[in-house]
Amino acid sequence: MKAKVGEWLRRYLPAEGLSVVATLGGAGLAWHLAPGREVQAALAGTWAGNVAYFGWLLLQDVRQTRRQLHRCGQRYTRRTFGQNVRALVVEFGPAEVLDSLLIRPALMVWLPRLLGSRSGGIVAAKLLADVTFYVPAIVSYELSKKRLRRFEE
Repeated sequence: MKAKVGEWLRRYLPAEGLSVVATLGGAGLAWHLAPGREVQAALAGTWAGNVAYFGWLLLQDVRQTRRQLHRCGQRYTRRTFGQNVRALVVEFGPAEVLDSLLIRPALMVWLPRLLGSRSGGIVAAKLLADVTFYVPAIVSYELSKKRLRRFEE
């Protein structure tokens, strides 16, 4: 189990770090451009964090797949890229829909109000939403490794 936790931390922790920075930046910029529009700021923060998070994971998956194929003397193709994207959709799809459209934006609207701090509320919202996000994502990741993340022919 210790090896699995290490694998998950190596996979998700760098993406989380980038996501926190992008979430704060996106929400802060939206608040600056449209003061008082909390829902827009919450959505901007959510989506900025998502772009950073999934962009990093896709980049890492592509790099790993390219190395794996290169060792076998095979090329990385558009079809392979499609497989990388499909594996991410399977890994995060159901968890991401609920997270991005409901749980995370709602927490990002209400927690800054309740805590009296925009940045503190956003970080708290992100951490709470991550709990409901990672359980199904990790289960899907483990299942996808058996079927969707094998690229050698």
